[in-house]
Amino acid sequence: MIKCIDVSDLKVGMFVDDLNCDWSSHPFFRKSFLLKNEQEIEKIVAAGIHEVYIDTSKGLDVKHARTAEEVKVSLEKEMIEALSQEQALPLKVELADEMSRAARIKNQAHELVKTVMQDVRLGKAVELEKVDPMIESITESLLRNGGALLTLLRIKHKDDYTFLHSVSVGTLMIAFCRSVGMDRETIHLAGMGGLLHDTGKALVPDEVLNKPGRLTEAEFDIMKRHPRDGFDILCRTDGIDEIPLDITLHHHERIDGSGYPHHLKGDTISTLAKMAAIVDVYDAITADRCYHKGMPATDALRKIYEWSKYHFDPKLVQAFMRCVGIYPVGTLVRLESGRLGVVVEQNEGSLLQPKIKTFFSAKSGVYLTPEIVDLSKPLGFGGGDKIVSHENPEQWQLNPLRFM
Repeated sequence: MIKCIDVSDLKVGMFVDDLNCDWSSHPFFRKSFLLKNEQEIEKIVAAGIHEVYIDTSKGLDVKHARTAEEVKVSLEKEMIEALSQEQALPLKVELADEMSRAARIKNQAHELVKTVMQDVRLGKAVELEKVDPMIESITESLLRNGGALLTLLRIKHKDDYTFLHSVSVGTLMIAFCRSVGMDRETIHLAGMGGLLHDTGKALVPDEVLNKPGRLTEAEFDIMKRHPRDGFDILCRTDGIDEIPLDITLHHHERIDGSGYPHHLKGDTISTLAKMAAIVDVYDAITADRCYHKGMPATDALRKIYEWSKYHFDPKLVQAFMRCVGIYPVGTLVRLESGRLGVVVEQNEGSLLQPKIKTFFSAKSGVYLTPEIVDLSKPLGFGGGDKIVSHENPEQWQLNPLRFM
């Protein structure tokens, strides 16, 4: 049985099934292992980890601990209560109409970040006159239909992860800031900060940056230098604003002080840096890497909500979930009727009842004529169904993007 326990309950002889934190926040080579000595427990605590999941079938038990399923049910109930009354932002164009433009913007932004990284390695300055128009293009795409670009950016090739991650963080920061009502200039600067937040990784050796496996402690220490390196690089950039500098330097800080490089706590971290921390982790844990499989977006949101007790600002986490939706656009879901469909739009009335394009029957295993289902409408008016689970496209050997 898998249970969630506080680190104060850890004992030698327990089997850690999951360290319960994002991959960039701990120096362990594996996330699952048998605790063999007190030093390993001390290492977990020192990494700023507060709760872990243990497998009682492989090691010692904690009788009073909640099961993983009990924790999941509790978290999902809290998330639904927090977000069920929120409104989605109105869209200017349909998803399908924006997809081709969003694909071009994604490719252009990817090439821009790649060029920035290459220039930094050659000792050249970052050219903001090339970055500014890209931020504007991303913003305009999100204004037309945020789901298109955000969905495309969830698809990353492992070899280009570093570049596309930066594009995703920049795009998500723009969407996040817009959703909480920030002014246009702040949104622009926050997007720039997201796009450039990992500039310091240009100085990380390739054998560390692209290592096909977990980093050693020494390699992890090298990687942890990138926020300061990026800050130093951008400080030499003419016309750079304080907002991109702050996001670059502090996107790995955590509100409990367990982050880096300065171990800042609580309100000593700026709001935009707190937002960037949430966005950075969300994109990282939903992406496939050489050494781990990305989480479905809905599972990632639940984990970030769980971690917000210690690492993230809970109110900002809730605001981020309102921004992307509990079932983000592009999520494959199973309906009560047995149909599978892909989320194509958030609903203005409820984030729990998005619009779905159904195209497959899980009961009969056959493709259906694609149909838009608005889950907020009653039976007979295009609705009357409800989501019972989100699905892994690989399990069904489906490509939901074909139907968006």
